[in-house]
Amino acid sequence: MSNQNQSVRSTASLFEPYTIGNLTLPSRVVMAPMTRGFSPNGVPGPDVAAYYRRRAENGVGLIITEGTLINHPAATDNPNIPNFHGEAALNGWAEVVRQVHEAGGKIMPQIWHIGMTRPIGAEPNPEALPIGPSGLDLDGNVVTKPMTKDEIEQVVQAYADAAANAKRLGFDGVEIHGAHGYLIDQFLWERTNRRTDEYGGDMLKRARFAVEVVKAVREAVGPDFPVAIRLSQWKTTQYKAKLADTPEKLGQLLTALSDAGVDIFHCSTRRFWEPEFEGSDLNFAGWAKKLTGKTVITVGSVGLDEVFTSLFTQGKGAGQRDLEELLNRLEENEFDLVAVGRALLADPQWAAKVRDGRFDELAPFTPESLQTLV
Repeated sequence: MSNQNQSVRSTASLFEPYTIGNLTLPSRVVMAPMTRGFSPNGVPGPDVAAYYRRRAENGVGLIITEGTLINHPAATDNPNIPNFHGEAALNGWAEVVRQVHEAGGKIMPQIWHIGMTRPIGAEPNPEALPIGPSGLDLDGNVVTKPMTKDEIEQVVQAYADAAANAKRLGFDGVEIHGAHGYLIDQFLWERTNRRTDEYGGDMLKRARFAVEVVKAVREAVGPDFPVAIRLSQWKTTQYKAKLADTPEKLGQLLTALSDAGVDIFHCSTRRFWEPEFEGSDLNFAGWAKKLTGKTVITVGSVGLDEVFTSLFTQGKGAGQRDLEELLNRLEENEFDLVAVGRALLADPQWAAKVRDGRFDELAPFTPESLQTLV
């Protein structure tokens, strides 16, 4: 897509400060959480700190880290995903925070458990079985037994402990990963949650686990520490899945989470410009803002001229998409913050170049971008 329009269109609205409670972000640009897997034995090193610092130095207002693991043996299937527990990993994250703050940025960790997407026998704890509400994978196949109530309590506490660590280390908030078919989303989605107790049933009952996590996190961090949750309708392998097929059902879920203590809804879509429901142009984030009044983050192929998922299936890169529609929607207050993923992964100076109108200097995203921490 051509960038000719962008040379005359001001991008100033992307670079206005934004305040959430006691937290003021220097711009509306958010670095989306992207799994990188460059933390051997779960410990982020100096290269990870430098990677995040580069984005803070170049106009990103809020960095949301890659998914970091709560303290549970089946939280991941990859020993190179960073932990958010244990002295070595937390010392690594303390250095990340120091560098981002020194560069003038703000940062939140995303805390995560992958649930039933973990294959049996996966590292780093091959003896640990995957856990989920009903022991079902995303295709509805029985893999393990449903989580017991004791297990649920332990995992809720692990989220709370991670959030408390985030505050202690000096992070500016915390994001709970509730999207993309991972553990919390497996409770929310009727295909993977077939429970008949208080954690299963209609939308509000399926939301009980997420609500308990949010309440525990809120209690751990106090009233003034920003708490975000990332939600999606789609799943990692189920792009047409929907948690809520009507605004009313979505409102039930979001209101319950808002009442539990969520300050920010991070609304994951594959294409930010697509309407969420028939009869309205509002995207997922726009609906979340309308239904709750809370701060919302939009995300989904921002800055790319190809949907990010096609970049892997087709093995090709993506050029830059012009930002006209994004800026229009932002200026109409459809959403408050804009998360940028692959475009920012490929080019640490993406925000600064967009701010300064240097569109012809933007580096294209290619699958090779994933192989290093640029």
